[in-house]
Amino acid sequence: MNNTPTFGVQFICRLKSKKTDMAGIYLRITVNGRKTELSTKLQCPFSLWDNSKERVKSDSKFNYRNVNRLIDDNRAKIQNIYQKLRYSNELITPIIIKNHFIGIKEEGHTLLKIIDYHYKAQQEALNTHTLRHYKTSYGYLKAFLKHVKKTNDIYLSQIDYQFICDYEAFLRTYQPDEDNPRTLAQNTLMKQLSRFRTILNLANKLGWMEHYPFKSYRLSFKKSSRKYLTQAELDNVVNKEFTIQRLSQTKDMFVFSCYTGLAYSDVARLTKDSIVKGIDGNDWIHTSRKKTEAPVRIPLLSISKMIIEKYSDHPHANNNNRLFPIASNQKLNGYLKEIADICGINKNLTFHMARHTFATTVTLTNGVPIETVSKILGHTKIATTQIYAKVLENKVSEDMNTLKSKLESNNNNGSLAKFKQTN
Repeated sequence: MNNTPTFGVQFICRLKSKKTDMAGIYLRITVNGRKTELSTKLQCPFSLWDNSKERVKSDSKFNYRNVNRLIDDNRAKIQNIYQKLRYSNELITPIIIKNHFIGIKEEGHTLLKIIDYHYKAQQEALNTHTLRHYKTSYGYLKAFLKHVKKTNDIYLSQIDYQFICDYEAFLRTYQPDEDNPRTLAQNTLMKQLSRFRTILNLANKLGWMEHYPFKSYRLSFKKSSRKYLTQAELDNVVNKEFTIQRLSQTKDMFVFSCYTGLAYSDVARLTKDSIVKGIDGNDWIHTSRKKTEAPVRIPLLSISKMIIEKYSDHPHANNNNRLFPIASNQKLNGYLKEIADICGINKNLTFHMARHTFATTVTLTNGVPIETVSKILGHTKIATTQIYAKVLENKVSEDMNTLKSKLESNNNNGSLAKFKQTN
């Protein structure tokens, strides 16, 4: 569990009172710079203590031999405990050695234990994509323990506010991929800390921790704008014909998402039963977001209906009881890079950008109320949808130009002309 920790044993003589020369002998244990002390219950005249040799000097009136023998016995016992822990590959701390020395068997919960419990407990509840993120976070925590704390595990009782600060500092310089030496971006770093917080929160609820170190810690996410396609870029993709089947299908899935606002995982789960007659008698999509399980009701636009019809008899989709023969998200994102190059789109085109494009270019820009857009997207908070509204400077310009035209056309009494004359 440990990577050759630094270890030391030291005996210290300390006066108990200024009124007497008799002093107590204390044992100090040090592991990786951390220290703890305990009393040996031994005493000697302070004037007879040899600090350099950590022994009692010879004196005809004081029985020093017995004290020195007990010092040697205690030193040997501490060293023996350390070696046993090391060879057993167990967690080594000054407190653990001290507890073994005085006969307390500590069976505390460790960070790796809660990590293992969290993974097993959430394995069925979380989707594979989220679990993969947590596995990455587990890896960062283990790297931090190895490179900074010089150990392979740590008791939860040892994790405090400073531990979190040290972990954040480690993540800011850590390069997880040797072939691609880049440090974590601010929001990615905060996501790692957020997952660490979730793990410790679980430990706290289970009663495995007496304190919650994240109580005073605040995550600091950097606000970022949502990337989306403009109408011209979207039209370019829609009108482009691809003879290569994988690119053609990728384009269709992307365009479908652009006109429904569905994320990849939600598009991939659609079945023919997901298409129902809505309150207006037209075709709607009835589904729920995989991420939040929020119900979603989406009226189908003509282009979306055409794509559904195109794949209505596709054997792969029918055999899997799905609406579309959709590839993995990773593959689609790779194919979208090719489509972006072919269409001359100088953006990092990803499948999730289709959802952003629906929110901005397809709906909000065309005057769809933000409350409606929020409902279609399955957002639980209107504030989430408002993020898209903030990036639409062109919509602000269009709205103000419309207002300008109305004000000028309604200027029947010539007040504007009179204002110009008086100024």
